[in-house]
Amino acid sequence: MLARPGCTESVLVVPAKLARVIEHVPPEVPVYVASKAVMSAVVGFPIHRGVLAIGRRPHPDLLQPDHVLEQIGSGGATVLVLEDISHVDNLGFLFRVAAALAVDAVLLSPGCHDPLYRKALRLSIGHVLEVPWARVDPWPSGLATLSERWGLEFVAAATEDAIPLDACERPERVALLVGTERHGLSDDALALCRLRVRIPMAEGVDSLNVAVAAAICLHHLSVGKRV
Repeated sequence: MLARPGCTESVLVVPAKLARVIEHVPPEVPVYVASKAVMSAVVGFPIHRGVLAIGRRPHPDLLQPDHVLEQIGSGGATVLVLEDISHVDNLGFLFRVAAALAVDAVLLSPGCHDPLYRKALRLSIGHVLEVPWARVDPWPSGLATLSERWGLEFVAAATEDAIPLDACERPERVALLVGTERHGLSDDALALCRLRVRIPMAEGVDSLNVAVAAAICLHHLSVGKRV
């Protein structure tokens, strides 16, 4: 967050953390020092990490799907598309997965939780601030428009009428769609996908956590550079 220009409004630290933090704070960002008791009173609950910051949300124009996809450019692309991921823990982990597996952008349905919510930021280890993302509305019809405009091929993570993941050839500009663990992807979202893939699993096990499933699929499908 501190490394992103114009992102940080101010920083609040306890005295013991000041020397560690101050070297990373841009000169124009004010730093306030307070005791743990004062910090906990400000937050409203006991906070033990000793470092807080107020950040500015990106301008709405920067969170438009076309703007985000335009930054990818031509050639190979990997996009992660999330439908109705309302559990904040899963959303944070999905952004961590996206960063690890070289995803170029994340697209969210209107029913997804806020990626900039405090816990989502923490569970993503800050990668919400690194991986470009946008909400798509109307949903899912807006996806069809984006597919035509940016040449994305949608691949659904599904359990029915799907081919084994290993049998799926990697599209050059792939967009992996994942939904909730309980209901999966909606019929309308599935209808946009020419390909459906499933992760072969042991008998008696029919599903995985959505972030784990996305990681396995992206490990196979992502065209991004990894080391």
